[in-house]
Amino acid sequence: MGDRFAGKVAAITGGASGIGLATAEALLAEGATVVVVDRDRAALAAIADRHGPSCIAQVTDLLDPASCDAMVPEILEKAGRIDILHCNAGSYIGGDLAETTPAAIDRMLNLNVNAVMKNVHAAIPHMSARGSGDIIVTCSVAGHSAIPWEPVYSGSKWAITCFVQTMRRQLMKQGIRVGQVSPGPVISALLADWPEENLRKAKENGALIEPSEVADAVLFMLSRPRNVTIRDMIVLPSNFDI
Repeated sequence: MGDRFAGKVAAITGGASGIGLATAEALLAEGATVVVVDRDRAALAAIADRHGPSCIAQVTDLLDPASCDAMVPEILEKAGRIDILHCNAGSYIGGDLAETTPAAIDRMLNLNVNAVMKNVHAAIPHMSARGSGDIIVTCSVAGHSAIPWEPVYSGSKWAITCFVQTMRRQLMKQGIRVGQVSPGPVISALLADWPEENLRKAKENGALIEPSEVADAVLFMLSRPRNVTIRDMIVLPSNFDI
């Protein structure tokens, strides 16, 4: 237990599992109040019950426009402010483009790209008025390299890399730091759509990392002095070759 983030309020989308949950628990352990955002009401209730009053549940379906639009105002009503916004929610499509569907493509782009842009858009007035804030987006190594077995996912993450780095330049003079964390493959439900052979080989070769190892990178980024911005941190399993 520590107090590096005592007095800070963090909001984390996709916070009920995987990287989001690991980051929420790491921030809670360091004294932050954390608003855990997810559409899974039951999972949120269990997490909030486990961690006590410093953990605030926020039920939001980012794919529902009205719910997405209401997220930041509802967080501000519950927590009073947002010091840290971690846009972490996302989904995955693997395989050849011809194997997916237009509906699946729409869902991925709406969650991986559009919801991130809308969440950041909603948080900017609050952070700008206070002259301070941190925005972290979970990207991917797929946002830096064209991965042939995941063109839709990789395309969504290239879009996020561009968005994050343009927003970093727009907001730096307002006291708002913007950066992204770009993991390689992480042991989570997000890999359920990976080709079975790729997943098997990755597990056998030790080419996967734990969500907690990505959370460690996020806390490193957030704990730098205010005159330092970590614009991107690529976190790879040592045996992952891309």
